[in-house]
Amino acid sequence: MQRVLFHSTIFGPIHSRRLGTSLGINLLPDDGKICSFDCLYCEAGYNAQGHGTTGLPSRADVAHMLGEKLQTMKAAGDPLDVITFSGNGEPTLHPEFEGIIDDTIALRDRYFPDVKISVLSNATRLANESVHRALAKVDNNILKLDSAIAATVEAIDRPAPGYDVDTVIGQIASFGTQGIVQTMICRGEHNGKTVDNSTDAEIDALIEAYRRIKPGEIMLYTIDRHTPEEKLRRVAREELDSIAARITAATGISVQVSG
Repeated sequence: MQRVLFHSTIFGPIHSRRLGTSLGINLLPDDGKICSFDCLYCEAGYNAQGHGTTGLPSRADVAHMLGEKLQTMKAAGDPLDVITFSGNGEPTLHPEFEGIIDDTIALRDRYFPDVKISVLSNATRLANESVHRALAKVDNNILKLDSAIAATVEAIDRPAPGYDVDTVIGQIASFGTQGIVQTMICRGEHNGKTVDNSTDAEIDALIEAYRRIKPGEIMLYTIDRHTPEEKLRRVAREELDSIAARITAATGISVQVSG
């Protein structure tokens, strides 16, 4: 079974195809996964693997480890473009998320004031006022929207019960241009059923959602690693570029393509 986990709270720096040289922060267990989505394409594997045994790192531990790492990198003259919250699941599920964001901003300002702070979120926790406040503080508030059609979200992202894509689109829109929408384009098969969010109907629905959200930017990407669902396939770069051009023409919003 596909399962690539980050086995530490602070990891990297690594090269991100979208963000540059990135120092990662994993607020989830380092031997398991906790997420409100269970995506067919998640490189960390399915949620069925369990939460592991190490639990969540405390706010104090995150700040201590991040401070030590940034201090070491600064002394060595190492380059850094961004500090990114990602890891083994959904970072905004951490109960001390807002406080950790505040600590990270303070440490960034101390050691690397020009570096951006990014959060990769699936947008399932935007109704939580503390999470919403925290995301409004970061430089790159990257929010997932893989489809604007409920059945497709259920098929590809497999959210926890209670998820409503129309409600989430409205919540993402509350950030305006401070939000960045990230969309994974893929196609294939799961449990004998076709999954595909690259069709004309899917892109039309996304365009309407993007118009409603009015984000500062759209990130369009496709699979570049092994996925838990082995019958899932990447979309060619040429097709992604064509979809991006169609979105920009219809919305006037800049689209960054990775694929």
